[in-house]
Amino acid sequence: MKVCVSVWGRFHAFNLAQQLQKRGYLYKLISTYPAFAITKYGIDQKLIHSLWQLEALSRGWYKLPRWMRGDRNLQLWFLEQFDRSVTNYLSPEFDLFVGWSGSNYWSVHRAKELGAKTIIERGSSHMHYQTEILTEEYEKWGLSFTETHPGIYEREIQAYDDADRIAIASLFVKRTFLAQGIPESKLILVPYGTSLAEFYPVPKQDNIFRVIHCGSLSLRKGVQYLLQAFWELNLPNAELWLVGSITPEIEPFIAKYQSDRILIKGTHPQQKLRWFYSQCSVFSLASIEDGFGMVIPQAMACGLPIIHTTNTGGEDIVRHGIDGFCIPIRDIEALKEKMLFFYENPDKRDEMGRNALEQARKSLTWDDYGEKITNAYLQIF
Repeated sequence: MKVCVSVWGRFHAFNLAQQLQKRGYLYKLISTYPAFAITKYGIDQKLIHSLWQLEALSRGWYKLPRWMRGDRNLQLWFLEQFDRSVTNYLSPEFDLFVGWSGSNYWSVHRAKELGAKTIIERGSSHMHYQTEILTEEYEKWGLSFTETHPGIYEREIQAYDDADRIAIASLFVKRTFLAQGIPESKLILVPYGTSLAEFYPVPKQDNIFRVIHCGSLSLRKGVQYLLQAFWELNLPNAELWLVGSITPEIEPFIAKYQSDRILIKGTHPQQKLRWFYSQCSVFSLASIEDGFGMVIPQAMACGLPIIHTTNTGGEDIVRHGIDGFCIPIRDIEALKEKMLFFYENPDKRDEMGRNALEQARKSLTWDDYGEKITNAYLQIF
């Protein structure tokens, strides 16, 4: 089996390519990242086809002042240029084409013409569900949700039908695809992994009880509910750490629940995140829609018990009541109950953190992911 992987940007494609290369299955990785950035993942430069010019153009465009860009949305144009370049590059030397949803449409058709099987990677919920629930959430707070460019939306939906398989990472995402009439036989469900070389416990430097959220501070990530729940608990000797970039829509909530116990920690390189996880007691991801929160296995690998919603992919890897708890979306009382449980039961908190660490080391590595995904690929033929 020879696999060609195509992705605009990175996502988990470099981890996938690394696993395929390790097993002798990688034919080529096509990405907009420069080759020197990709080789850091241990991928042989001869197996990389870089379309870095498109990445540079895209980043340059979005750095221009708003008044220069006007209302022009070039997102579709960039993705079409990428897709066209991939399509023209493909040759009949591989058996399986794996492309990311939205950015690979014509290339899926070209791969089929060349006799290859095709897989579309979709990291989030079905596009229809994602748009519906996020529109609903934004309207709840009197805001307008910026929907995906109609052209990209159409390409995405059509690719679901055209590809032989759709690779997803969680039961939550699977349910949204089944609800849209996609047959179960078309779905490949394999949760993503994490790096134990990057994520491991380091000593905690004090005895403060801390809840940590890691990821963008946005309505989609449910930070509005986490802020309210923690603020209402008003626990002594306790802090909430928010690690990630702030989106404009969450700023009013940060102002509303301003407290010396709620700390905005900003963005940090991935290799520094283990320190932030390790200074905390519990990890919480209250997302409204999150196909698979890759921060969950990261936090588990650092020894934290988990509080996650049904819409994060957490249920696939967090054993309820053993490594953490699964709660409904938008449920402030459930968030308060679980945070209070961990606050009042330090022995149980430590036990569940140890369980989470053991689970991460045993079954949540990128090698575990690689074994499962390659086995799934082989079953297509």
